[in-house]
Amino acid sequence: MRLHDLQPAEGSRKSGKRLGRGIGGKGGKTAGKGTKGQQSRGRGKVPVGFEGGQVPLYRRTPKLPGFTNPFRVEYEAVNLDTISELGVAEVTPEVLVEAGKVSKKALIKVLGRGDISSAVTVKAHAFSASAEDAIAKAGGTVEVLDKPFKVRPAAKGNQHTNR
Repeated sequence: MRLHDLQPAEGSRKSGKRLGRGIGGKGGKTAGKGTKGQQSRGRGKVPVGFEGGQVPLYRRTPKLPGFTNPFRVEYEAVNLDTISELGVAEVTPEVLVEAGKVSKKALIKVLGRGDISSAVTVKAHAFSASAEDAIAKAGGTVEVLDKPFKVRPAAKGNQHTNR
């Protein structure tokens, strides 16, 4: 086979429709676009994302990039050196609030910075693995508290009212 012998496969090449050549043929008058309306006129194209004159989605969304997770849980960190400074046998969120180490409604996570020498019972909402090991090695115990359950308010616009 030579280069000049190459041909397209049978039936693979068709000539385009001859539209708008009078009402006698199939593609006359409206040329297959129906009657009236935006799609039948001019270029007949609508931009991607066009919503019929309504403010499009890309303009309704917030201008800055990123995502804020509504279910994020934020902890206040308390390190082992802070716990050893307190010098008490049982560390609870109330003790830490009184000492001014955390705020009143904070969820507390104990982290492993510093050393702890005495056996202490620590009650908090979360612990790092290194903090748990250090407290256990010192002869203390760890107690994980339940997180307070918060009910998120219903999204605006979803309330159905009878009018």
